[in-house]
Amino acid sequence: MRESSNPIMRGVVRGNKKDGGGYASFGQGLAGAGQASMMQGQQQHTDQYTQQGYAPQAGTRPMSIDDVVTKTAMTLGVLVAFAIASYFFISSRGDQAAQMSVAAPIMAVGAIGGLVLVLIATFGRKQDNPAIVLSYSALEGLFVGAISFVFGNLTVSNTSAGSMIGQAVLGTLGVFGGMLVVYKVGAIRVTPRFTRMLMAGMFGVLALIIGNLVIGFFNGGEGFGLRDGGPLSIIFSLVCIALAAFSFLLDFDQADNLIRAGAPSKAAWGVALGLTVTLVWLYVEILRLLSYLNSD
Repeated sequence: MRESSNPIMRGVVRGNKKDGGGYASFGQGLAGAGQASMMQGQQQHTDQYTQQGYAPQAGTRPMSIDDVVTKTAMTLGVLVAFAIASYFFISSRGDQAAQMSVAAPIMAVGAIGGLVLVLIATFGRKQDNPAIVLSYSALEGLFVGAISFVFGNLTVSNTSAGSMIGQAVLGTLGVFGGMLVVYKVGAIRVTPRFTRMLMAGMFGVLALIIGNLVIGFFNGGEGFGLRDGGPLSIIFSLVCIALAAFSFLLDFDQADNLIRAGAPSKAAWGVALGLTVTLVWLYVEILRLLSYLNSD
């Protein structure tokens, strides 16, 4: 059975060098750990109903595509609601210093809490637990709202926050829709070789992120220059966006495998979790790229 990789979003902002150079690197190590955990968890989730064999129980119905759509919509709905609340709560804090002081703990709670829940879901094999999935969405919503505010209002000053965030949302939805079409028409087949190559790329990115964070501790936060807004940063963000986009193919393939295996409807919560992780990772990388392109 092919593996499904669902990178935890990297909640890392290049940040306002004047006010938040150190705090702007927050989340890189946590994101890497969550990424590796999620890849293993999605494989276990699929194997639970395929390789190990699944015998339908009385009173249960098999999973359908409608279950995936419904559960994913619920998960994203919770995330969006908490993201909006987080964004406007931070914006109401007055001056920039006060906003940064509020954004930092909200980002920390969202990132760390989300990582903990992903680890619980992965190693406890609780990907199908709606309470865990929706709680993860709420925490990630806090994180997304905070990082969107930082990128849109504190990192970039020569463009409107609403415009940049709107572009990131549209870009995320566009990539998702495009990859769904690619998967449906079979333009790119999800083969074992494709999966291995994609996972190798993800582990390579993970190693670079961790290395960049460690080196940044010793040279003032610059690291390898992967997040300083220069040409290398733009290339690195484009690579991350491409990996996130191709990850959707694995997510779609996982959903198809579970449906064909006759997995119970509750298995759709695990698919929703994986799709949400990938969507958020893609959104943050697109937002980051836009911040580079709109910086002075």
